Amino acid sequence: MSAVLFDFSGTLFRIESTDSWLRAVLKDAGLALPEPELTAYARALEDVGALPGGAGNVRVPEELAEVWRVRDETAEAHRAAYTGLSRLVPLPDPALHDALYERHMAPDAWAPYPDAVEVLTALRERDVRVGVVSNIGWDLRPVFRAHGLDRLVDAYILSFEHGVQKPESKLFAIACGALGVEPREALMVGDDRRADGGAAALGCRVHFVDHLPVSERPDGLRPLLNFVG
Repeated sequence: MSAVLFDFSGTLFRIESTDSWLRAVLKDAGLALPEPELTAYARALEDVGALPGGAGNVRVPEELAEVWRVRDETAEAHRAAYTGLSRLVPLPDPALHDALYERHMAPDAWAPYPDAVEVLTALRERDVRVGVVSNIGWDLRPVFRAHGLDRLVDAYILSFEHGVQKPESKLFAIACGALGVEPREALMVGDDRRADGGAAALGCRVHFVDHLPVSERPDGLRPLLNFVG
């Protein structure tokens, strides 16, 4: 393998918990809620899948089904899909729904997995090119810069910038082209067997990791160094 394509959420980085997400927004808004009420709101937001990058299956209501299907193809669709889910929960101030969406794009809402820097550094030392291939509706580059990982990434291939989502092979083909490699020379690493597994149709090898909290997956990326470079 001369190139590795990484997914973002659940692979290199993990979003904060729903509880932390809501607390940060309430703090910025100057709103104080009784602890039981705050906990109930956080649980309700988690149940509807309102946190982008969160784990679990999302049960999408019929009125959001179409925008959900194309949510990662444009920034507008992504915002509409996730604020639509958030609005299923009647928060104390309607402005909180947009504030929650803005919060999830903040670099400090994300944490890299413990072995991410080690693995990306090792790949750079082995002259293995690195791309980030993400289904996403916003620019994640500031997250990588804030956490010091941007210097270890050669190219970002983001679905909303190309109008196409994984598992469509076109996005993986764009990634391989950006890195100057043939698909058979590339390894796709991700946590979503359907979306990230789409790289196999193009001829890439695929390696899966578990979408777990950062504290529960200290070395999920490290094994891929055994067969790269």
